[in-house]
Amino acid sequence: MRLPPAPLRLSRSPALLALALPLALALAFSDETLDKVTKSEGYCSRILRAQGTRREGYTEFSLRVEGDPDFYKPGSSYRVTLSAAPPSYFRGFTLIALKENREGDKEEDHAGTFQIIDEEETQFMSNCPVAVTESTPRRRTRIQVFWIAPPAGTGCVILKASIVQKRIIYFQDEGSLTKKLCEQDSTFDGVTDKPILDCCACGTAKYRLTFYGNWSEKTHPKDYPRRANHWSAIIGGSHSKNYVLWEYGGYASEGVKQVAELGSPVKMEEEIRQQSDEVLTVIKAKAQWPAWQPLNVRAAPSAEFSVDRTRHLMSFLTMMGPSPDWNVGLSAEDLCTKECGWVQKVVQDLIPWDAGTDSGVTYESPNKPTIPQEKIRPLTSLDHPQSPFYDPEGGSITQVARVVIERIARKGEQCNIVPDNVDDIVADLAPEEKDEDDTPETCIYSNWSPWSACSSSTCDKGKRMRQRMLKAQLDLSVPCPDTQDFQPCMGPGCSDEDGSTCTMSEWITWSPCSISCGMGMRSRERYVKQFPEDGSVCTLPTEETEKCTVNEECSPSSCLMTEWGEWDECSATCGMGMKKRHRMVKMSPADGSMCKAETSQVEKCMMPECHTIPCLLSPWSEWSDCSVTCGKGMRTRQRMLKSLAELGDCNEELEQVEKCMLPECPIDCELTEWSQWSECNKSCGKGHMIRTRMIQMETQFGGAPCPETIQRKKCRIRKCIRNPSIQKLRWREARESRRSEQLREESDGEQFPGCRMRPWTAWSECTKLCGGGIQERYMTVKKRFKSSQFTSCKDKKEIRACNVHPC
Repeated sequence: MRLPPAPLRLSRSPALLALALPLALALAFSDETLDKVTKSEGYCSRILRAQGTRREGYTEFSLRVEGDPDFYKPGSSYRVTLSAAPPSYFRGFTLIALKENREGDKEEDHAGTFQIIDEEETQFMSNCPVAVTESTPRRRTRIQVFWIAPPAGTGCVILKASIVQKRIIYFQDEGSLTKKLCEQDSTFDGVTDKPILDCCACGTAKYRLTFYGNWSEKTHPKDYPRRANHWSAIIGGSHSKNYVLWEYGGYASEGVKQVAELGSPVKMEEEIRQQSDEVLTVIKAKAQWPAWQPLNVRAAPSAEFSVDRTRHLMSFLTMMGPSPDWNVGLSAEDLCTKECGWVQKVVQDLIPWDAGTDSGVTYESPNKPTIPQEKIRPLTSLDHPQSPFYDPEGGSITQVARVVIERIARKGEQCNIVPDNVDDIVADLAPEEKDEDDTPETCIYSNWSPWSACSSSTCDKGKRMRQRMLKAQLDLSVPCPDTQDFQPCMGPGCSDEDGSTCTMSEWITWSPCSISCGMGMRSRERYVKQFPEDGSVCTLPTEETEKCTVNEECSPSSCLMTEWGEWDECSATCGMGMKKRHRMVKMSPADGSMCKAETSQVEKCMMPECHTIPCLLSPWSEWSDCSVTCGKGMRTRQRMLKSLAELGDCNEELEQVEKCMLPECPIDCELTEWSQWSECNKSCGKGHMIRTRMIQMETQFGGAPCPETIQRKKCRIRKCIRNPSIQKLRWREARESRRSEQLREESDGEQFPGCRMRPWTAWSECTKLCGGGIQERYMTVKKRFKSSQFTSCKDKKEIRACNVHPC
């Protein structure tokens, strides 16, 4: 889905062309030389032969190709960075790409083409359009351009840069301002081809990795996921060149896939530990929720690791979440130097890369597995119009994180005994070798206690001790070291070394100036890394202050403004539009005048070209209400096509449907139909007849209750014949029937005055198995006679002893 890079824009307005002659040439050439300059083929070669003060071997400036490749792939884009290490800077520069062993006299000597990223910083030279120079002369420490590699068959290419600082031109034919790239063999297409040299360093080195996340809504506002943004747990290791955690052009392992898609380091750690012969240290650090917070609120995550001669590379990765399969990290960073020493410090800005396992294009795209799996590659600003990093101009992606790898100790005999600088001497002299933790990872300890006082108070040799506690032993087959540590010592003032020396950390960066206009103060701090061993007080200062000046030209009529707010959204959804940002007056001028500083700014903004982006969609709407008021139903959400339909077909779905579940619906009582009416219960005179119906479904979840299930209605067949003898006969039969019923009831239970009782119940179980318990039985009232006046007609209870034998 990657789009081709935008075409180079070589056209310039007359005003810009007038400024196109770079400062580099203005200072490097004499006026007489400039008068003779013509737009000839040979002009480009004169750039490299400019007259002026030339210095060789100056290392404060560097030319770097992203990824530090030694080979280029024909037709591919590479980000080229020219930078100066603070406090150095440069005012002008020239950047050119030549075929190897060519002088640049002819057009065919040049290889590839440059692509401008920032027109305010860089432009093509008017007299040598294949070269890049500064747009305006001013102090700068870094510029970036894209270089499009030449077609196959070109051979090796030399990227050369010259730096102009006042009247000095820093220039190198071999060194940090020259980069040689050779054409990549097609048989290795897509695979990282950066040869790793054998390490000749001695001993081991200990490093600290610190990860600074810079991915926030302020730095990356487009579609930033406000709710769930985070960095997953960092996972990696120090390893040999025979093991690869991940690499550009390679395929993600299952462990890398689970980190990239789920943020889970479990499988990745398992894979690393399976390579125990090739791995020295497993690198782990906690996840960060949210992705960015100020350092005074949350410290940057860090982890320590060691390297040796065979395992001198380090790799790590962490997922930026939520995302389809996007990560940042380092791959096979070599910490061994060519001089047989250990690198002191590595600082690397990181941009996200795609693991090639999911085809989503936005932070919160639904899962869409990439089949077949693709190779790992860095994300670019031209990948997809809906990408949060999309830029129709093809600019560089703003870095999302920075990693700092700093050496904190060296152990064992070192081949390179010359320290890198004064700070390095302190680091190697400081007693950090004792802190080198060779404890197996299966042994979990508490931190070491402080050293005890020396057992000797004189100049005789004694011992001091420190302790730690074993919290857990995860693998009983691996022994855990001692929990006590001893060190020889002597009494105060008897040490061979100066016991009153204290070791300090480096100074922390200067604080902001105390005022925003005129003269103020700023401060910086450091801390004591090791107190004097003789117990004396460290007298070295831990804080420094100095004067600082902000805006020397400010006056009583100057006003103090807030920082600029975020830019508003572009007024156009495609093509050219406008955007605004605002700020407010924080403090009015001291002389009471009106503040003349501008409070709003307007600038142009470029959205994807309308005719090339037919599928520009609005965000999804909220989910609709469920289609039912109870039970199972469906709900929908929609989005709109913001670009014109006639510009092209859009295959993206505009509506989504999903199931929804509400509380169960009430179920009313269900009945059968009424039966037929029965016959009248009398053969003459007044009687009644009935009909019934059955319950088929009981009421549930608050439904309507069941109505009556029996109905009666009166019936009259005929008048009864009034014969006295027959009537007396019926009375007699009724009286005898009542008497027989009474006798039957009397036989069912015992008779008591005023009531009839039910029979006694069975005796209950004994309350104890031995030692004497009790049993109970009951007799309840069955019927009270209406004429009875006795109050003794009550339920009765009897109790008896049971299990009286001894226990």
